[in-house]
Amino acid sequence: MAREMQKSSMFIEQTTADYENGDAQKNLDDDGRPKRTGTWITASAHIITAVIGSGVLSLAWAIAQLGWVAGPAVLMIFSFITYFTSTLLADCYRAPDPIHGKRNYTYMDVVRAYLGGRKVQLCGLAQYANLLGITIGYTITASISMVAVKRSNCFHNHGHETKCQTSNNPFMIIFACFQIILSQIPNFHELSWLSILAAIMSFAYSSIGLGLSIAKVAGGSGHLNTTSLTGVTVGVDVSSTDKIWKTFQAVGNIAFAYAFSTVLVEIQDTLKSSPPENKSMKRASGIGVMTTTLFYVLCGIMGYAAFGNDAPGNFLTGFGFYEPFWLLDFANVCIAIHLIGAYQVFAQPLFGFVEKMCKGRYPDNAFIVREHAINVPFCGVYYLNFFRLIWRTAYVIVTAVLAMLFPFFNDFLGLIGAGSFWPLTVYFPIEIHIAQLKIPKYSFRWVWLKILSWVCLIVSLIAATGSIQGLIHSLSVYKPFQTPEE
Repeated sequence: MAREMQKSSMFIEQTTADYENGDAQKNLDDDGRPKRTGTWITASAHIITAVIGSGVLSLAWAIAQLGWVAGPAVLMIFSFITYFTSTLLADCYRAPDPIHGKRNYTYMDVVRAYLGGRKVQLCGLAQYANLLGITIGYTITASISMVAVKRSNCFHNHGHETKCQTSNNPFMIIFACFQIILSQIPNFHELSWLSILAAIMSFAYSSIGLGLSIAKVAGGSGHLNTTSLTGVTVGVDVSSTDKIWKTFQAVGNIAFAYAFSTVLVEIQDTLKSSPPENKSMKRASGIGVMTTTLFYVLCGIMGYAAFGNDAPGNFLTGFGFYEPFWLLDFANVCIAIHLIGAYQVFAQPLFGFVEKMCKGRYPDNAFIVREHAINVPFCGVYYLNFFRLIWRTAYVIVTAVLAMLFPFFNDFLGLIGAGSFWPLTVYFPIEIHIAQLKIPKYSFRWVWLKILSWVCLIVSLIAATGSIQGLIHSLSVYKPFQTPEE
């Protein structure tokens, strides 16, 4: 009976008896945990879900700030950097040997294994602050997409000049209700189905945005919009100061749009050990980054061709298009569904970190450690933990409340991203790689890796400057008791 429950259970807390049972051993990995079943396909889905956010539809704006030359070039450069550093990090999941070494379950564990010291705390601060910011940002973005559905129908029925303003708050509450339910999925290993669904949704709305842009260009209406090699024109579209700030922001948006290193180790921990996890993860990273880059380039270039220097921040929620309204509604529903899944991809590592820390500190506290078996029809046995239920529910509520209080939190998110991109995507993977291979100081490889790290640090500082300027502007015009404009 116990064996049947184990096979059908959504979550199993292993006991000492399990380890002594020969049959149970067959269902355990080399670390005594339930056997991992993830493949490069599920890992690719997690990566695409994490990387392709609704921000893909804002790349037309980013290309408009940079122009035909710098825009695509920056996209390609950061895709290469992201893929390269992700392969370095993939080799560090096990230590000291990348194939037979001891597993590291989180990014902090990897840093602890190879670097140690205060760098572990710095890594945790950057990672979990970024994850918190992303989940709040996704709450805001998902609500904007839901509101866009209602506004799209309003514009269709009453004309494009109608204001059709709607509060985001009720839709943030709806989004939070979904997250409270999904947050009870105990761990990352149970998220594959949600990530695959979210990845399909990202392909759907990206394709719709791309198709509408192509139709606009093919129909001739896009030819009326000015484009240029250097983007928006100083003295015509923007002032010289605005041009600088917007260029900084555009570079930062593109750089951070690729970052998935905050959850890379957690994704790799879902993979089965044959073939080796680092090999599967490198394949998944390649597919994820290549797919992302393809959509980014196509959506950015075609969006810029369609709208020119007047490209909106998001041409689905920002109403670069009004018709066909039903297709826009479908695209925005896809964005909301995708962000429901993406929220979980970024929240689960934070959930796991807090729960592991509390269990380690209070191992005898029944409220924290005890699992209660509940038979769920058609799903098997679900193990309910009251601490997990209360803590995760409280987290979702807090992120929703913060999103309602500060609807311009995306400016904070940009600042958090600026602070986490360099350490998490570039610095730590490079430093760990140097430590793992014991690369001699001042050797050719050591020098060019250090140069890459310093260049990315400068980009992060530039992007942080642009984010701070955007935050100051948002604070100066913010009216807390008024529905924010799109």
